[in-house]
Amino acid sequence: MAMHVPKAPGFAQMLKDGAKHYSGLEEAVYRNIDACKELSKTTRSAFGPHGQNKMVINHLEKLFVTNDAATILNELEVQHPAAKMLVLATGQQEQEVGDGTNFVLVFAGALLEHAEMLLRMGLSVTEVTEGYELAMKKALDILPDLVCEQQKELRDRKQVARAIKTSLMSKQYGNEEFLAKLVADACVSIMSEKATFNVDNIRVNKILGSGVLQSSIIQGMVFRRAVEGEITKASKCKIAVYSCPLDIMQTETKGTVKITSAEELVSFSQGEENLVEQQIKAIADTGCTVIVSGGKVGEMAQHFCNKYNILILRLMSKWDLRRLCKAVEATPLPRVTPPTTEEAGYCDNVFVDEVGDTPVIVFKQDKEESAITTIVIRGSTDNIMDDMERAINDGVNTYKALTRDNRLLPGAGASEIEIAKQITTLGESTPGLEQYAIKKFAEALEVVPRTISENAGVKATEVLSLLYAAHQEGKKNVGVDIEAAGAAVCETTDKGIFDLYLAKYWGIKFATAAACTVLKVDQIIMAKAAGGPKARGPGGRDDDD
Repeated sequence: MAMHVPKAPGFAQMLKDGAKHYSGLEEAVYRNIDACKELSKTTRSAFGPHGQNKMVINHLEKLFVTNDAATILNELEVQHPAAKMLVLATGQQEQEVGDGTNFVLVFAGALLEHAEMLLRMGLSVTEVTEGYELAMKKALDILPDLVCEQQKELRDRKQVARAIKTSLMSKQYGNEEFLAKLVADACVSIMSEKATFNVDNIRVNKILGSGVLQSSIIQGMVFRRAVEGEITKASKCKIAVYSCPLDIMQTETKGTVKITSAEELVSFSQGEENLVEQQIKAIADTGCTVIVSGGKVGEMAQHFCNKYNILILRLMSKWDLRRLCKAVEATPLPRVTPPTTEEAGYCDNVFVDEVGDTPVIVFKQDKEESAITTIVIRGSTDNIMDDMERAINDGVNTYKALTRDNRLLPGAGASEIEIAKQITTLGESTPGLEQYAIKKFAEALEVVPRTISENAGVKATEVLSLLYAAHQEGKKNVGVDIEAAGAAVCETTDKGIFDLYLAKYWGIKFATAAACTVLKVDQIIMAKAAGGPKARGPGGRDDDD
């Protein structure tokens, strides 16, 4: 008779064999906090202008060298359930503002680190989370009083460049002046009177070679490909855009032709040629000198386009085709028919150029403003250009956030120290055990100036004492000076270091919400993983084979 083995007592007996269950402070809460602290520590050294880069190789063996927290977290594929909550909070910040992801991660990590001390002191999880939520409300109430500037003129390129410089500085320290000017020009040029600002209207094209400072901006679009025919240049041109191939369409039914003599063969092919020529001639008669096709371009069509001096471009991506239609104000036609005046697009110059040794075709408008603008990035390696693209995306998202809320806060840790100072005062006047959590919230805010100082190689404690001294005197805009030789502080408004009000507002909100959610978890129940064969390793044969 088989011996009966009893299941483990308690909750585990309700679950399938192989399920995992952790509960209580020791097993669940501290475990979650440790995982989140480790994740936060990973990106903490990448925070600020002197942040270190991380080398991440994803599951497809693509190499990333960046200090952008959003990219690092996307490619890491974090599996731990508690750490995933922080990743979701940073993802939300990226969607909401497009910048400040590292701030959310670092601040949430600091909040959890301080919460662990309070829990070990004997406070309950409820007291800690309530204290944190009270402190967050107070922090969000303080923020509007810290606003040091408002970006009223969104079409003034100099002011826009000054406002977005800080977000570029954290990714591309040293090139921020040049890039801020480039991004400001691109953003202002597509900001029309009526339309709202759309991030998608600024395209980035990366072309290997030369250096970062050779990057430029083009009103219109740039495609890395050559034209199909012999014509390589057209100016003041009407453009016909087709989403179908520019070729003789194959019919669905089988057509069989019986040819008995050479004359019949010649006249048969002649009829086909005449049909294609009629199509191309009809397009040329409407005044179109450029044809853009979304599919294959036949040799016969190419021949007649050369005959009628028409430039042909073939675009394989339907997204590129849509964007080009937007840039030249054309309607994509599903069949090869002559376009009407409303359907044809217009561009001042279409020409083939060579950037470095890469052939490109440029659709360029002469006017200052256009529907779509392209920033052409140059760089010596793909990784440098990828990092520049991420910096430009941050700059463009910062401009978009400014169109929603034009308030700016002092940067370089000045806002955090001022909020920490005022929240400490609130903590001292709050009765009950929540006051400890409120004070720890203020301490957690110190992580921003502390991290900036540490990454710049300066003693953080000296910088913090200088910052607190300056803020006690009422200097609200004093932040960390990373350009000084030793521990030093500076007036951030004089140096043009600003943080977005929206980025700070949502950052504090998301980080606190994520930290409180992690703290409120007191049990982890993991069902047994689904069965089935394991994926083979990259080497081919498995040990089981």
